Amino acid sequence: MPGAGGTPGCGGARSGPTGDPSNGRGTALPGWAGLAAGLLLLAGSGVLAWWTGALPEDAGRLLGLSPRPYRGLVPAAVAPPAVGVLLALFAFGGLVRGRVGYASVLTLFGDYRGTVRRTGLLWVSPLVVRRRLDVRLRHWRSEPLPAVDADGTALRVVVLVVWRIRDTVRAALAVADHERYLREQVEAALVRVLSRLPADVFHGGSPTLRDADAVGEAMTRMVADECAPVGIEVFTAQPTRIEYAPEIEAAMRRRRIAAIDARHRDAVLGSVVDTVDDMVRRLVERGLVDPDDYERKDLVKDLTVAFATGHASPADGERGA
Repeated sequence: MPGAGGTPGCGGARSGPTGDPSNGRGTALPGWAGLAAGLLLLAGSGVLAWWTGALPEDAGRLLGLSPRPYRGLVPAAVAPPAVGVLLALFAFGGLVRGRVGYASVLTLFGDYRGTVRRTGLLWVSPLVVRRRLDVRLRHWRSEPLPAVDADGTALRVVVLVVWRIRDTVRAALAVADHERYLREQVEAALVRVLSRLPADVFHGGSPTLRDADAVGEAMTRMVADECAPVGIEVFTAQPTRIEYAPEIEAAMRRRRIAAIDARHRDAVLGSVVDTVDDMVRRLVERGLVDPDDYERKDLVKDLTVAFATGHASPADGERGA
């Protein structure tokens, strides 16, 4: 992971499985062609049924047709209207609606037959299996996921992932549930990234997991590398909240407060020592005092008490009381 501390990142992107078909354009005709063909076939079947006398008299009168003599169930008279109805059902069965932000992966008997990304009313052969995929930009926010830092401290992490399906063929044929796959890769990346650094360093200035940019960059790279072979493009995988597990949160909060108090006392002590040293040096240089070692110690002690009392915060005074 790049950033402070030089934490190493992950390796290069993995290559996808060999032999994958490319994202070819699927065969889709304008929807009006299928609709017109179906209506013409239905009309033709009705005319044939009327000509053979198989059309009910009520339907004929409704259409303004004169009745025709019925010749019985003769195959030569029944077959053409039946075939016309079947072809009309075939034409109507291929009508689909293409929506913005969606793509349909076509397969025929398990073979890939292309991807349709067009919008509007379309006609696709009813013989092919259509699997619709959402190719819009999406985001997924996890529930608090368990993790541990480099010190083995239990954490709860919420991750926000921005992703989309880029390769429709791999996404449709390589994985069944995209969000489940994405969640599993995020959990694996959490283990690899968060175990490299401690959540907090109470003494010293070592890098920690509070460096959101570095942690997010490492997680994004890892999740993207794992999701690319299945056609998923990951833009960001950013932890939005890193907290201690509930069972240790109170103890870690006390440690953090104690560390803040210790840093505050060190800063106050350093300021007081510098001020006393400067004060004694100026008094001696100007000839205002010429103390021996014993008097110098008393002067330093008195000045230290005076300056330390002046630097004390109200909270320190309350604790002292």
